[in-house]
Amino acid sequence: MKNALITASTKGMGRAIAIAFAKEGINLAICSRNQADLLAFKDELLALNPAIKVFIAVTDCSIKQQILEFAGAAEQELGFISIIVNNAGMYEYASILDDAEETFAQQINTNLMPAYELYRYFGKTMIAAREGHIFNICSIAAINPIPEAGTYSVTKFALLGLNKVMKLEMQQHGVKVTAIIPGSTLTDSWKGMQVDKDRMILPEDIASAIVNIYKMSAGANVDEIIVTPTFGQI
Repeated sequence: MKNALITASTKGMGRAIAIAFAKEGINLAICSRNQADLLAFKDELLALNPAIKVFIAVTDCSIKQQILEFAGAAEQELGFISIIVNNAGMYEYASILDDAEETFAQQINTNLMPAYELYRYFGKTMIAAREGHIFNICSIAAINPIPEAGTYSVTKFALLGLNKVMKLEMQQHGVKVTAIIPGSTLTDSWKGMQVDKDRMILPEDIASAIVNIYKMSAGANVDEIIVTPTFGQI
């Protein structure tokens, strides 16, 4: 049975991806900053598929030590982690010139650092096993920057760059790396805003894409996939 680690897993895309992998019979290591959410979601996943294992850890993904502790505990509990989904992220609606003093560090540490550290932690193990698939949840802002979300755009651009480097480093070892590049997706980032869900990508759409990419043959790697709303960005 395969083991997947998903960051920021109780809401939005992370939640939908965890549910999709549970249905595929894949063991899960999931994290969130809220223990009650994690416990409830673990019960939900096990009810969905009692055959899988679900490891949970309260983790602030913006803190390097906590992300490394989560990785180590997941590996100890489940064994070899062959799937990583770097989903943790934060979105702040502001131009760079209007950023608060701590904004740059916060967004680097949330949108980029966890993917970098998990790659360094698990990468050599994947190389030794000649197996693995890393998914990095980027954003359409990595390709078409959003001036009203300047620092977010910069960090997602950096994550897409990291994805490209990962792909080049891992391809000779048979380890797959895929950038998921969604447009406007119905997640908590839109909380408090008036939006029409029928004009947005749903988290389940991203989860479906990831599972189908994962299930491709050993010789096929999807470098990146762009998913945008049918009617255009919101």
